[in-house]
Amino acid sequence: MNPLEVLRGLWTTFKSMFEPPVTYQYPEVKRPVRPRFKGRHELKRYDNGLEKCIGCALCAAACPADAIFVEASENTDEARYSPGERYASTYEINMLRCIFCGYCQDACPTGAIVLEHQYERSFTSRREAIYTKDLLLVPVPPGGKPTPQKVPAGSYERAIPDMKDPD
Repeated sequence: MNPLEVLRGLWTTFKSMFEPPVTYQYPEVKRPVRPRFKGRHELKRYDNGLEKCIGCALCAAACPADAIFVEASENTDEARYSPGERYASTYEINMLRCIFCGYCQDACPTGAIVLEHQYERSFTSRREAIYTKDLLLVPVPPGGKPTPQKVPAGSYERAIPDMKDPD
């Protein structure tokens, strides 16, 4: 062994003793995430409480891990979930399969599925790893009404104030 190499290694160790630590005391101190971080999925709502998801299943088609399952049903005026003709009656994401690539968010035409910044997830069984629509859907915003909503017949185009009239 070369004594010069040993001294160089000791110098590196001695020098690093006076640097500030980079360790976070998790869970007391949470590490800030980057703006482009892709964490837990959320299904968004409009301001009036209607769901943005229209059940088109483009997110499931875009998912390379086949982690998303969507089943669509028809909206009625007595039970309206979204402003379109259909809504996602079943929406499930298998978090054990998800690779958090964000393709589902990119494929969504209404901006319904968004990967937020929450990174804390734990499961004790495989069933807990499947996030259903109830777990993914954000709460009703203030001033909104929960779904299903009853709307006047034929008025789903005007259910969302910022939607353009098809005429």
